[in-house]
Order: sequence, then C-alpha cells, then structure tokens
Amino acid sequence: MSRVRGPAALSRSPPSAAPSGLEMPSISVCQSEVSQDMEAREHLLAVDSDDGAESETKFRIRGLTRISDAGAPILSKVDLDIPRGKIVGIIGPSGSGKSTLLRALNRLWEPPAGTVFLDGEDICRLDVLGLRRKVGMLFQLPVMFEGTVADNIRYGPQLSGKKLNDSEVLKLLSLADLDPTFLNKNGGELSVGQAQRVALARTLANEPDVLLLDEPTSALDPISTQNIEDVLVKLKNNRQMTIVMVSHSIKQIQRVADVVCLLVNGEIVEVVSPDKLSEANHPMALRFLQLSS
Repeated sequence: MSRVRGPAALSRSPPSAAPSGLEMPSISVCQSEVSQDMEAREHLLAVDSDDGAESETKFRIRGLTRISDAGAPILSKVDLDIPRGKIVGIIGPSGSGKSTLLRALNRLWEPPAGTVFLDGEDICRLDVLGLRRKVGMLFQLPVMFEGTVADNIRYGPQLSGKKLNDSEVLKLLSLADLDPTFLNKNGGELSVGQAQRVALARTLANEPDVLLLDEPTSALDPISTQNIEDVLVKLKNNRQMTIVMVSHSIKQIQRVADVVCLLVNGEIVEVVSPDKLSEANHPMALRFLQLSS
C-alpha cells in the first residue's frame, strides 16, 4: 500500500484561511474598474440569455484569456458553458491550458480579459472566501493538516464558526467511501488514496455546490482510482453536484463524464458527449486522441 510521500506527507499546520480545507495560492485582487466594453458585453449577456438555458448553466465562461510572461497564449478567448449537476471532463495535451482553465473557476488567478459567471454572477464581484466555500477544489496530491482525520474534516467549517459533531464527520467520511475507523486516525498514517478521500470529505464539509478536480487520481492505484470515481458519480446522482474534472486519462473521462471538453493550445476545439469523442474532427484533437488510445 502506497503511503503519502513528498509534499503530501508533510504534517502541516492549517493555513489561516483555506475555506475548502486545502492550502490555496494567494490571489491578486480583481480590477476595481470594469471597462466600458466589458460592462456592455455583460449587459448583452444578461439581456440576450434565455432564462431556461441560464437555469441549466452553472458556469458561463466568455472570452477567457491568459498570456504567459513570455507573451504566449495559455488560454485564448475561451467560451464555454458548464451545465448544472453534470460531470464535465477537460482533456487535452500537456500544456494546453487545462489546469489554468480549471483554476479560473474559483479565482486562483485573475483574468486580464474575459469573464467567468457562476449562477449568472461575475465571480470577480463575489467574496473570494465565500466563492471557495461554494466552489471546492481537489488537487493532484492531498495535503493532510496536523491532527486526526476528524480534525482535518472539521477545519473548514470552523473558519465560518460551525463545529461539526462526530455524527456529521462520520456522514462526510461515508460520502467519501471511508468507514468510521478513520475518524481518529492521524493524517500521516494514510495511504495516498485514503488521504485523497479524506481531502474530498474535507472539501465536502463546506457544502460546496461545485467540485473542481485537477488530476485527482493520477498518483493513485487502480482500486483507489475506482473508489474516487464511484464517489464522484454518487455525488452527481445523489446531490446534483456540478463537477469539473481535469484528467490525462481519456478512458477515465469516458467512464465518469457527461460532457467532454477537448482543449488544444488554449482553445476549446470540441465539446461532445463521451460516446462521440472518437468522432472529433479537429486535426490536433484527432492526433491527441490517436496517441492517447
């Protein structure tokens, strides 16, 4: 059984403010002034959007752009609607902008151009701590804070003044497919797969509407991977949670996703159902799929 090693093995004191129960990079503050053309575009979106379609959309991304320090495009005017209550998989070659796109959804970076709307609201106008409680995120390697599994799970709610009792913690463990014996285990005793499920339970403790996952199973064995996948499908089916998942594994995305977005060179080139992925017609998308199969 693999144990948590490297950065994930460290016993860390909880940061002063990490509403999803995870350490978060610092962010810059949103621009205080919104340009007139951005205001006009937002107004047009608000006026022209169909109410029925809007109610089915969790995230609406318009013109999202990011340029590297060297001047190369990381994301190029990305437009994407992420449906409510579905699992959306994001795949693409290394360096195509998958993680950058994902991290824009809970403001781990601020776009120089473009807007991300959550439930119709520009996320740059939302309180960042409240946003990250609503939009939880799970990274590739789990980080366990000092103390027991129960301490880890209780941490996020404590920031907002809520103390979870043992019954509530056990329910969260169950959601993450962990049995009650984990309650008082030390975080350093866990395998990587177990620690990732504890990190998932810790994120769920904040009762998010959305779960973002950045390669959450790439360091896990096949059994642990299957456990995480099963939990994600249950969260979608039982809690109508919106889940956005970056993965290098096309087969994994085909197993769990309702919608697949293929990102190439910072651009969305395909948005299809998993069973239609093989019919992609973009040349670089076809090459990526052929090499990945």
